[in-house]
Amino acid sequence: MNDEPYAVLAVLGALGTGLVAGVFCAFSAFVMRGLAALPPAQGVAAMNAINRAALGPAFMIVFLGSAGLCAVTAVVTFVLWPDDGAVELLLGSGLYLAGAFGVTVVGNVPRNDALMKLDPVTAEAAAYWPAYVRQWTAWNHLRTVASASAALFFVLALT
Repeated sequence: MNDEPYAVLAVLGALGTGLVAGVFCAFSAFVMRGLAALPPAQGVAAMNAINRAALGPAFMIVFLGSAGLCAVTAVVTFVLWPDDGAVELLLGSGLYLAGAFGVTVVGNVPRNDALMKLDPVTAEAAAYWPAYVRQWTAWNHLRTVASASAALFFVLALT
């Protein structure tokens, strides 16, 4: 890809989606396993603390910034259609928007909201915790694969 604006979008897309993929991968690989090994009250309290911290600027700038970048990249690519890398840019953008951002909105956030409403020391929280971990992690696996695949397509757009 020789067109500089598209190359910049591809590099930024690869960096942003790759960073998000790394965060999601860490949760799938060991964070959720570690939390699941705790007594339910401790696991619920820890996950709620993590979910509150995730709303801070450090993660949200990368997560939402990547979504915004992917939306802009998709529109610009679709409208102007560069000679090289257009399909890869569209696939990378679409995978992140649907598979990372979209899955977060429909799969992970509703579970986080439900968990946040529970008092960690109640029987209700203890009963919900195993299902939460299983379901949240399954959705997270999907986010991980989608984000990593998006990063790969952004890199492929540069070749």
